[in-house]
Amino acid sequence: MSHPVQKKNESASGGTHKADPLVLKAAKGDRAAFHRLVNQYRGSVYRMVYYRIRSKVDAEDLTQDVFFTAYRNLSGLKDPRWFKSWLYRIALNRVRDFVRKKMFLGFFRNYDNLDNVIEDHSDRHTLPEAEITMERKVFWETIEIILAKMSKMEREVFMLRFFDQMGIAVIAQTLKKGESTVKTHLYRAIEKFRKNPVAIKLMEEMIL
Repeated sequence: MSHPVQKKNESASGGTHKADPLVLKAAKGDRAAFHRLVNQYRGSVYRMVYYRIRSKVDAEDLTQDVFFTAYRNLSGLKDPRWFKSWLYRIALNRVRDFVRKKMFLGFFRNYDNLDNVIEDHSDRHTLPEAEITMERKVFWETIEIILAKMSKMEREVFMLRFFDQMGIAVIAQTLKKGESTVKTHLYRAIEKFRKNPVAIKLMEEMIL
């Protein structure tokens, strides 16, 4: 007979959630199983990365790197049931590293004497004008203004929920926060978003 506390803990941590057989096989070195996982999650990981750095070329590179990192570390995943949130956490970390590196290089590019030392790839971080409609540009400009008014946690939770279409439980696992904490930050973020009618109108008219 199971102890009552044990049942409660299992329920709270997602004890009824079963691990994907592909994850179990891949963790044991099955490359075919891992390739199937890549095909299954590539789209969602790419969208997560792209929405944050807005560069197709860099998003593709980072997505590939995310799966390479996952493959190297999969055997060390303690709970295969949470492969999805673990994978998203890797993606978020890679995006943060990318942004920090970009900011770091940008700082040095302000000095003329380093222009010939550090190659400027700034054009790679801007989508060609032909690929962006004016409405989409206005939308992203508006979104960026609103996101800037949010706290770091509010911004992350908002993007994970509405841009990456994650559920509360997966967001909590990804950020290693309690679900109640996630809901609180999400509520605050939504309130700030709702205060901008332009953003809401554009959200309704566009398919992201």
